[in-house]
Amino acid sequence: MAAVGAVLTLALSSCGQGSGGSATGGESSGAASAPVVAFVPKLQGVPYFEAMNEGGMAACAELGCTWKYQGPVEADAAAQADIVRSFIQQQVDVLFVAPNDPDSMAPLLKEAADAGIEVGTTDTDAPSSVREVFVNQATAQGIGQQLTDSMVGAMGGKGKYAIVSCGETAENLNSWIAVQEEYTASKYPDVQITDIVYAGEDQAKATQMATDLMNADPTLTGLVGECTSSAPGVAQAVQDAGKTGTVFTVGLGTPKSMAPYLEAGSSSASILWDVANLGYLTAWAGTKLAAGEDFEATNAVSADLGEVAYDSGAKMLLLGPPLIITKDNVADFDY
Repeated sequence: MAAVGAVLTLALSSCGQGSGGSATGGESSGAASAPVVAFVPKLQGVPYFEAMNEGGMAACAELGCTWKYQGPVEADAAAQADIVRSFIQQQVDVLFVAPNDPDSMAPLLKEAADAGIEVGTTDTDAPSSVREVFVNQATAQGIGQQLTDSMVGAMGGKGKYAIVSCGETAENLNSWIAVQEEYTASKYPDVQITDIVYAGEDQAKATQMATDLMNADPTLTGLVGECTSSAPGVAQAVQDAGKTGTVFTVGLGTPKSMAPYLEAGSSSASILWDVANLGYLTAWAGTKLAAGEDFEATNAVSADLGEVAYDSGAKMLLLGPPLIITKDNVADFDY
């Protein structure tokens, strides 16, 4: 798909204060009457969410909304909750959250809704909450199956692989893993998932855990990095161990972070989506919520995004199918 990120110069660095402050990561200039759309990511200052921030700012610059962005400096549910409370106190018009812990976030989303704020989730859902829409990057089935197909393909159709995930309570990661487990067992009888470990949003910890997994089981032939910090982490572990071409990795990594590993062969593929477009779609959805407008079955969002499907039963906007990033197309992306 066409990339909002391809026409933006992305500032992939931390955008100001982290948890507990009232500063915003990015804000468009707009009229005083412009709806205020706030986004609280899992973690501020990492390329993935900074790219979402850039997409949100680009959307508000075009659509006439005000974009506010602030997340915790560590992937911590309590710190994220403090920022959500701050936005509730500010009486923003729309609040989107990518919750670190969906269950603990649900009461806060209700508190926001009770205060008259339109609420939604993006990137990561809180399905048991009162959120009015989930802006989903791709279906769990699509992501989980593509991760599995790419992993098994790199391994030659047989062998054992382990998963290095991030937050243990992250709804999106856990839904993908559930698909990988079922799909691997049903489609690939000669392949086994041996272990699932959790490194938080810590790339160095993911590298260490991947190293430990390879040391504990010398017959391991694959590693999946389940998020944008563990994907480069597991590839780094393979390089450090001198096992490129023997142990294969895939994951969900941003293009710039994965480019060196894709080019070196320590990663075979990154399964992702256009992250800036996800931020754009989030801001667009916020303007619809603020205006009290319903989503259509298919929505014309922008020239880059095309028509975006809406599932009224699940209250979900779907960005599109997963994007497969390899050494052949990684240079097409600038985040």
